[in-house]
Amino acid sequence: MTPAARKPVVQHLREEWHLSERRACGLVCVSRMAMRYVSRRDDTMIRARLRELAAQRRRWGYRKLHVLLRRECVVVNHKRVERIYREEGLSVRRRKRKRAVSVARTPLLRPSGSDEVWGLDFVSDALWSGRTLRMLTLIYDVPYFSRI
Repeated sequence: MTPAARKPVVQHLREEWHLSERRACGLVCVSRMAMRYVSRRDDTMIRARLRELAAQRRRWGYRKLHVLLRRECVVVNHKRVERIYREEGLSVRRRKRKRAVSVARTPLLRPSGSDEVWGLDFVSDALWSGRTLRMLTLIYDVPYFSRI
């Protein structure tokens, strides 16, 4: 839980239970300095410019937009740009992958004669000494109906 989320809890304890600030902060495990902190950050100019740039270049993410802001001599941290970018809901939508064209599946043809079906596979085993054997095995598959 962030200190910002704990602030209302401390306020509730102070108002409802008539606790001191020191006692309420101790119960919620938040420092008294964090309770008294008032942000002086003003992001309105950066937010407006970021919205304009994002509207011009829709497929650009916050990293490229941060570079544009830096070129305009706006001294701003990339983490701050990312935070504002997310808060404004400017995230670039991920493109959906194109699906492969589905082709009607046809059943496999049955082999009509000999020498039409072959199979191969790698087989490995270990000797008692620990040495491994690896072999490529070829299998000639005689069609079922020709064995009858």
